[in-house]
Amino acid sequence: MGGARHAGWVAAGLVLGAGACYCIYRLMRGQRRGGHGLRLRPSQSAEDLTNGSYDDVLNAEQLQKLLYLLESTEDPVIIERALVTLGNNAAFSANQVIIRELGGIPIVGSKSNDPNHSIKEKALNALNNLSVNVENQIKIKVDPSFLSLYDGHTAKEILLRALTLFQNINNCLKKEGHLASQPTFTKESLFFLLYGEECAQKMRALLNHHDADVKEKVTVIPKNW
Repeated sequence: MGGARHAGWVAAGLVLGAGACYCIYRLMRGQRRGGHGLRLRPSQSAEDLTNGSYDDVLNAEQLQKLLYLLESTEDPVIIERALVTLGNNAAFSANQVIIRELGGIPIVGSKSNDPNHSIKEKALNALNNLSVNVENQIKIKVDPSFLSLYDGHTAKEILLRALTLFQNINNCLKKEGHLASQPTFTKESLFFLLYGEECAQKMRALLNHHDADVKEKVTVIPKNW
């Protein structure tokens, strides 16, 4: 009698345990399917974050992984994907600050000098989003070769993005009232290049560019040159 009762309790325990496991399974399954609970994700590797299907806004830890990947890899496909992901995330004001604080602006900026046109284009896209933040503009540094992007023979896609960067910076400086006060820019800054005589000459030449989109973009940049 005692043995059956014990067996009964054991059986009941097994049933309850199985039921609990099934409930946990259903709960987790519902969360993975996008239910009301938090989605459960495995820890993401840096390369996973560049996957086009990963559309979540990245946090600081993930952005740090991505910047490390961008700095350490030589694979052009991964570099391009990482720049696209960074550029998309740089559209959010909070991430513009995080990327700057992680030292990411010089890393992204260095890719604008890459000989691969597609990488150069993606780097400029990311810089355009980052440059909307005024404090980020101070961190954007091009060595002097940056001005070569404004040559008439530069590929249209790259030239338009370089002009957009100029426009973003110009608009922010104008809004802050810095252009009216004729500020003195340090030689290491992007401002020094963009508001110097060499760039002014390039802008005037681009007014005669054969492409209408380029000429329009140059025209809408306020004439400080």
